[in-house]
Amino acid sequence: MIPTVSVKNMRLSDAHTIDNFVPSLELMYRAAMGVFKAYHWPGSTAIVVGSGNNGGDGFALAWILKQKGFDCTVFTVSQKMSPDSAYYAEKASESGVPARPFEAGILHGFDTVVDCLLGTGFSGTARGNYRDAIEEINTSGAFVISVDINSGMNGDTGDAELAIRSDLTVTIGYVKTGLVTENAGKYMKRLVCVDIGIVLIQEEGHITVETCPPWLDLNIISSQ
Repeated sequence: MIPTVSVKNMRLSDAHTIDNFVPSLELMYRAAMGVFKAYHWPGSTAIVVGSGNNGGDGFALAWILKQKGFDCTVFTVSQKMSPDSAYYAEKASESGVPARPFEAGILHGFDTVVDCLLGTGFSGTARGNYRDAIEEINTSGAFVISVDINSGMNGDTGDAELAIRSDLTVTIGYVKTGLVTENAGKYMKRLVCVDIGIVLIQEEGHITVETCPPWLDLNIISSQ
């Protein structure tokens, strides 16, 4: 049985955990380590990051990949960064990970593309560089991994005007309610969840073997 949570519950539980149990930088590292454990990383990897903490997960993943001897490049769609994202961007840079501004055609030739653009707090329609990046990733021909949620998707409903179409989605902490809806199933082939030690403040729904959608893997990945 796997719990499912709303975006609000996830946000409050994340804040509660940071305030009382685990520092935010450690949680971000655990999230990235969980993504690393979820895949075997053949060939070259492009990590496309946005301005928020979802982008921070991408920088932390790049740092881990470099430490483990894997080839990766980060592409940024914004010059803005959250404080935690900036910390791991520096770590990645110090370890030799190249970071370049995103532009059309830049993802050609990569074996894997990681989507770290927009997190679960997003709603509405992706615009500007974010929209361009989503369209570029969807036509890249690479194996696509979305971190936490497919960028452009509503975490509570699974609705999207335009969203990443992933081969693998690695959601962090708990499965968000929208990710197991029929709408979300149109955008993802496989969904796994990573346990990073977030203390849930409110129980909501849950998924069982009987109610599990075909794209959800019931085996939880531990990042620790």
